[in-house]
Amino acid sequence: MSIPPQSAINTVTGDLLHAPAKLRHLTIGTVDWVMTDSTAALVAAGTAAALYLVFIGLRFGLLRLLGRDRDVTTWQGFVGRMIRRTNGIFLAAAAVIIAAPAADPPAYLLGFVKLIFTVAAAIQGAIWIREFILALVDRRAAIAEDKAALVSAANIIRVLVNVVVWSLAFILVLDNLGVNVTALVAGLGVGGIAIGLAAQGIFADLFAALAILFDRPFRVGDTIRWGSVTGRVEAIGLKTVRIRSQSGEEVIVGNTKLLGDQIANLAHIDERQVVMVVGVTYQTKADLLDRIPAEIAAIVAGVPNARFDRAHFVRFADSSLDFEIVFFSAGQAFKTMMDVRHAVGLAILRRFDELGIDFACPTQVALTARADGRVIDPPMAAPAPPQGATG
Repeated sequence: MSIPPQSAINTVTGDLLHAPAKLRHLTIGTVDWVMTDSTAALVAAGTAAALYLVFIGLRFGLLRLLGRDRDVTTWQGFVGRMIRRTNGIFLAAAAVIIAAPAADPPAYLLGFVKLIFTVAAAIQGAIWIREFILALVDRRAAIAEDKAALVSAANIIRVLVNVVVWSLAFILVLDNLGVNVTALVAGLGVGGIAIGLAAQGIFADLFAALAILFDRPFRVGDTIRWGSVTGRVEAIGLKTVRIRSQSGEEVIVGNTKLLGDQIANLAHIDERQVVMVVGVTYQTKADLLDRIPAEIAAIVAGVPNARFDRAHFVRFADSSLDFEIVFFSAGQAFKTMMDVRHAVGLAILRRFDELGIDFACPTQVALTARADGRVIDPPMAAPAPPQGATG
């Protein structure tokens, strides 16, 4: 936290120096009022005590109704946690502020009661806000699978929430005590901006870590693809994410940089698509070409963990007639997909050999032409062997 300027400190100190004199005046005036109108004072005190007991009883009854052992993941546990954090001092101040006007106390005493209630309400409001935010965090942590990482983030959130909430409550209390907090707030604001600018990279990674832990785009153990890196997430830290790539090395990426690019979570794959292109020779008969899609479907159907999608003739290539085959392997495992691809490929080789279908190879034919441009058939252009020659 930044240090306020000296002018702000002097202002706060000067206002607080007058507090003992004001308190002495209030005490003497209150004693005089009690001695003068003791009946009204006793009635007000009795009413306040009765109201306080009623409030305590309501708190106890609501906690019994909601159940003391309810987990924070249920709404009963969530509300019960807020009620348990309701301070008895705040309930007493609320009882006094309700009962005081009926006794018609002096204006300065009524003003003091209102001040005490305002301070107690400010502190209680800070407690409620703090507990509400922390209950949400604990609720999320209780249902998270990666509890260790989320607990680390929850500890950081607790620190931030405590600093912000109690700082605001402290300033509000000082303001109600009559202290001029304008200079103090200005000093804290300037110092906070300076710290924020100096540590903006750290805070950016911190909030990115919270986004990862709460939004859950991926978890520890998931395989993700980020840019040219594909690997398994080993740890999600407050500043970096550690990824074990498929080639074995550990890749450490800043949280902000990681979330700034597109991420593919391969752990959420139900099936992996496989696309294969098979080229056969131009000498293949049309009837056999027409049978190829059905034959491919039968082959894929016979391979475990494989699901056939389609097979179509797609192009007249330079040296082949190409068929595109699409099928899926069950699950997300890369090895399973490669095993299925391997089995389907070998089965296609065997079946095409049985059917007499030849796979095309890239080939070129060189033709010779006469001077007039007509093509010479190579077998006809070859010279005949001399008679009587052997071999």
